[in-house]
Amino acid sequence: QVQLVESGGGLVQPGGSLRLSCAASRSIRGIYMGWYRQAPGKQRELVADISSGGWTNYADSVKGRFTISRDNAKNTMYLQMNSLKPEDTAVYFCNAPQNLGYFGSWGQGTQVTVSS
Repeated sequence: QVQLVESGGGLVQPGGSLRLSCAASRSIRGIYMGWYRQAPGKQRELVADISSGGWTNYADSVKGRFTISRDNAKNTMYLQMNSLKPEDTAVYFCNAPQNLGYFGSWGQGTQVTVSS
């Protein structure tokens, strides 16, 4: 019943943009949230996170290109991805890094493929 639903992924050309959404089934207010990605054969990595107050951090690989945001009233988090590169290709997930069980389980993720 408790779930996370990621959406907005797709196939884009290098240099293109996508906006991912993360819809949560319970309140995200007061919860530290983050976006992760996982490519085949690689570890799941945290690429961006945002505190309950809106403070943000980014992995060096995406800094300056991705923007994380949240709308607590809508229980939704976003990841704006610009200047996409082939190495950004992965399945993207959202969760609460400091409480991974808060939403019950990981969502299905949304596939992002960057290719010409």
